[in-house]
Amino acid sequence: MKNLLKKISEMTEKLERFLIMTGILAMMVNSTANAIGRYAFNKSIFFSEELNQFLIVGVTFIGFAYAVRKGRNIRMTAIYDSLSRPVQKVLTTVIAFCTSLLLFYLAYLSVFYVLELKSINRLSPALQMPVYYIYAIIPVGFAMAGLQYAMSFVMNLLHKEIYLSFDVTEDQKDLSGVL
Repeated sequence: MKNLLKKISEMTEKLERFLIMTGILAMMVNSTANAIGRYAFNKSIFFSEELNQFLIVGVTFIGFAYAVRKGRNIRMTAIYDSLSRPVQKVLTTVIAFCTSLLLFYLAYLSVFYVLELKSINRLSPALQMPVYYIYAIIPVGFAMAGLQYAMSFVMNLLHKEIYLSFDVTEDQKDLSGVL
């Protein structure tokens, strides 16, 4: 079971990294080109702001899944830190399970939102591109984050340590790196 989860984790991490880095680089190139065009040639790129908004949506939702993977998601620990280790373990396991279910449910609902955008054929103002292409990343991001919480839940069931994500334990939380 752990080998299967490890393979899934490695594949999704590569995908998350690629999407985040590509999105950030595209925003940088787009913003730089727009600034050069505006100040050097007195012409802005007409779709620059809209493209950056779309890229921010993608980076936000995929970045959320990546933050969960690295155990860097927001956690309210004021009460948690005062609990005994066994209670922390149970609480972390329950939270991972419930959060996973919630994120999969949000992914499910967001699919219907994307399908609704497709059915009304809503186009972006500047690029005249169907917006459901862009917003399709929302259910993907929710599902990837849900998968991370599900793997955390399984790891907490199988091991004594407290797992914040598939490969980050409570003891490693301050040592985990980002990108």
